[in-house]
Amino acid sequence: MTFGLAGVLVDPGFDPVAIHLGPILIRWYALAYITALLIGWRIARVLVRRAPIVATVEQVDDFLTWATLGVVLGGRLGYVLFYQPALYFAHPLLIPAVWDGGMSFHGGAIGVAIAIAWFCRRNAIPFLAFADRIAVPVPVGLGLGRVANFINGELWGRRVPGCTPTHCWLPIALIYPAAGPAPRYPSELIEAALEGILLLAVMLLLARSDRLRARPGFLAGVFVVGYGVCRIVAESFREPDPFLGYLAGGLTMGQILSIPMLLIGAGLIWYAQRHRLPGG
Repeated sequence: MTFGLAGVLVDPGFDPVAIHLGPILIRWYALAYITALLIGWRIARVLVRRAPIVATVEQVDDFLTWATLGVVLGGRLGYVLFYQPALYFAHPLLIPAVWDGGMSFHGGAIGVAIAIAWFCRRNAIPFLAFADRIAVPVPVGLGLGRVANFINGELWGRRVPGCTPTHCWLPIALIYPAAGPAPRYPSELIEAALEGILLLAVMLLLARSDRLRARPGFLAGVFVVGYGVCRIVAESFREPDPFLGYLAGGLTMGQILSIPMLLIGAGLIWYAQRHRLPGG
């Protein structure tokens, strides 16, 4: 991080490629996905050992592949359908080009939910209880993904009111050279703090309770509601996608897609309060 005039922070312009191996380029975004999946896998292995037991460690190992497919396929298709359907339907050969960017968390969440449902049906595992264990470490991926967005210099924040290129009242305001000279909110880091650090702390704390783990759907519901709230708040600091802009009511696409999550999560919590796993 460097400083501009009067101490305003300036985005240093990190190289989005973490490792250069000749013609092979490994990007920070890819490393974030891989690291998050591995950390999430290890946390899930610990959780399934705790009572009430709903799956084996070996089943968590097997699910890692399903989770990867759900995240990648769901995230990409979600971006295509939610954000730029006209572009991708006109140029379908661009749909598989994930290396050019374009992933949707909401699409990834749907993809993983389908993967969980399919995997649980094939292995006779209680769906909501298994989803609870899988939901707990998801904020790890959210936080690392937002840090990767910051490294890539994308998803800029909105302009900070009352700030100029030479003076700003907000100590964490950031100038993104590619976005112009105006100081902006570091929205990627705000999202990383809310969706990643804060939400992970809440999920890990709640997952320690035997009573709550015995309520199928409770942890998953808390995650869904928590993410929806964090995303809606964080989007208030983020510049809307230029090809979409502000939508109905001055909301962004991320905020609109997060509203149903509040309802779904509340429904899961309501259900969980009325059901308990055997032995829980």
